[in-house]
Amino acid sequence: MAHNINFNETTGNHSFFNVQQKAWHGLGTIVENYPTSKEAIEFAGLNYTVEKRKLFTYDNESEEANPDVEIKIPEIEVPNYYAKVRTDTEQVLGVVGKDYEIVQNIDAFTFFDEIVGGDGIQYETAGALGNGERIFITAKLPSYIKVGRDDLIEQYLFLTTSHDGFGSITAAFTPIRVVCANTLAAALNNCSNSFKIRHTPSAKERLVQAHTLMGITSRLSADMNDIFNQWAKIKIEDQEIKKLIQLAMVPNKEVLQKVQAGQEDELSTQFINICDKTFEYTLAATSQQLETTKGTLFGVYNGITGYFQNVKQYKNDETKLKSVLLGGVAQLRTQTAFNLCMDRMSLS
Repeated sequence: MAHNINFNETTGNHSFFNVQQKAWHGLGTIVENYPTSKEAIEFAGLNYTVEKRKLFTYDNESEEANPDVEIKIPEIEVPNYYAKVRTDTEQVLGVVGKDYEIVQNIDAFTFFDEIVGGDGIQYETAGALGNGERIFITAKLPSYIKVGRDDLIEQYLFLTTSHDGFGSITAAFTPIRVVCANTLAAALNNCSNSFKIRHTPSAKERLVQAHTLMGITSRLSADMNDIFNQWAKIKIEDQEIKKLIQLAMVPNKEVLQKVQAGQEDELSTQFINICDKTFEYTLAATSQQLETTKGTLFGVYNGITGYFQNVKQYKNDETKLKSVLLGGVAQLRTQTAFNLCMDRMSLS
């Protein structure tokens, strides 16, 4: 899978760090212990700032009209628009309007420190993509969700922001199963697992308060703990597993109608292959922890999320990131799966 990790030609390093495990494509820095926010920003090569600079353009004098002029200097200011410049490399990362508020990389780490008062937060990965126009951070919270006897789900916070003028600051609560690294994020009871912040003059203040609005460390964690444990007690047969997978994977209303009507002979080969691979992954228990939830409603949900996390092939890591965590197809399908499992639980 191709990568888009930023390479800083000045330092000769890739802008990425990871704790203990091998970094993306063997690039970046691997550290043994969880760093502080100050250390993490250094390890990840995110210790740069960005600034807005005025934009200028040329007048309408052509080179033909001034053949003796070797250097043309732009003299006309572009009103209300600015270049977003990375100050350490002088690279232009994008063009923004006059109301665009810069959120520096350090502000993103401050957000995480504020959530738990700096007590217990563990920075696990961070890095920059492209020329540094998009950064991302994952940090682990100190507590776990425990499903059944010994199936532990770690609780992560994920944040990404851009310096190119496109996209909001996005912070998300993302539970991940220890044994197979499946992302299990889902919206609960009208409380989304993610929070988006526009780059406006109030952005930094809203960033500091985002954890309160998300209810990250209390409501979502408690709700997921209860729901996942209820799902783990609901046994379902293979035929129902297949049906749930098909309903979760439908790309449009036309396919949905065929699935609901049981018209499998009219389904496309591509759709059938996706469902078959997801079914195979769902039934493939590779550890004692997975075995304890095999054949349960939780096992089905884990299988669907696991397909997108561990089976599906993506163009590159950034595409996977967007699909799984930033409102892409994977996140939409897993949210559908979550809703289907909630409906199935209500019938038990």
